[in-house]
Amino acid sequence: MTETVDPRYADFDEWPMEQRLRTLVEANERAVEAVAKALPELTRAADGIAARLVDGGRLAYAGAGTSGRLSLQDAAELPPTFDFERTVVLLAGGSEAGTSSREGAEDETVSARAGVDDAGLGEGDALVGLAASGRTPYTVAAVQRARERGAFTVGIANNAGTPLLAAAEVGVLLDTGPEVVAGSTRMVAGTAQKIALNALSTAPMVELGRLHGNLMVAMRPSNAKLRRRAAEIVAASVGVELEVAERGLEACAGDIRCAIVHLLTGLDPDASSALLARHGGRTKHALSLHRRSGAS
Repeated sequence: MTETVDPRYADFDEWPMEQRLRTLVEANERAVEAVAKALPELTRAADGIAARLVDGGRLAYAGAGTSGRLSLQDAAELPPTFDFERTVVLLAGGSEAGTSSREGAEDETVSARAGVDDAGLGEGDALVGLAASGRTPYTVAAVQRARERGAFTVGIANNAGTPLLAAAEVGVLLDTGPEVVAGSTRMVAGTAQKIALNALSTAPMVELGRLHGNLMVAMRPSNAKLRRRAAEIVAASVGVELEVAERGLEACAGDIRCAIVHLLTGLDPDASSALLARHGGRTKHALSLHRRSGAS
């Protein structure tokens, strides 16, 4: 379906600019609808990923072209957002394909399987393979090899009944239909994949203690804007003035979760960090136990 020429857009090149733009924007509503329909499969995928990550496993991605570059972006944003670096990206064509097109690389099945082996992916890890067509040889081969080695595998495709969906333990169909620009799957299909990746890499972070409520308590405050945000997160979580939150962060060397526990319990920073460590970094669990134990 992603390669189908939709007759509704046959005169697209003759439309006025506003009509072209409106059509391109409105087409993305199909991306949201497609992801929503796939929620049961996405839930199974997220549960499987979370189970591996909680036990110390890695989150790997495999893709070519647009799908590969979306994977690379998702992985790159996890360290600053969630302090999560246990990622592997298998990109057809290698790192150079992250900024330039290497379309022929998507047929390289040998390099895909070798990439899985070289990364040592296996039991305890999870791999998400993405391909709009659902038949990209590189991605299918990577998923097959990862599954052979015991990894939990997810296949995300925009066409039904395709090899990628069959190869993975959990197949996620994002049925976005034909593109406005026929075959240009960087558009609606790519948008749906981006939405799915956002969800799959964010929801499991709750199990790792990277969120307190809906606040990014594991983010890295590496610049002035983020240091301000960190202080605002602590202030909102604890219910104190910004200045108090800043002092708590300073005492905890910028660790947001430590500052929250420190200010709410009165424990010193070292004891706060130790309490968090015993509960996998989950602030609410650590605070709940502290209250129940009546420790000081």
